[in-house]
Amino acid sequence: MARLILGEITPPEAALLSEREREVLRLIARGLSNKEIAKALGISPSTVNGHVESLLEKLGASDRTEAAVKALRNRLI
Repeated sequence: MARLILGEITPPEAALLSEREREVLRLIARGLSNKEIAKALGISPSTVNGHVESLLEKLGASDRTEAAVKALRNRLI
């Protein structure tokens, strides 16, 4: 429960992220939109949407900003 409140992510949880999800997360943290991320990675916006949804679920984040904050706080990116 304390981990949830503090927004901490343990190494095993971090390992659940694929390399592509980490790339998307890095670009989210830089402030790029899904459309911009799609262009940068050469993938469709709907594929980016899928990666974002997966990231949010795996990180227990409610939105992109929270996911980026958790990732930075826990040195995932």
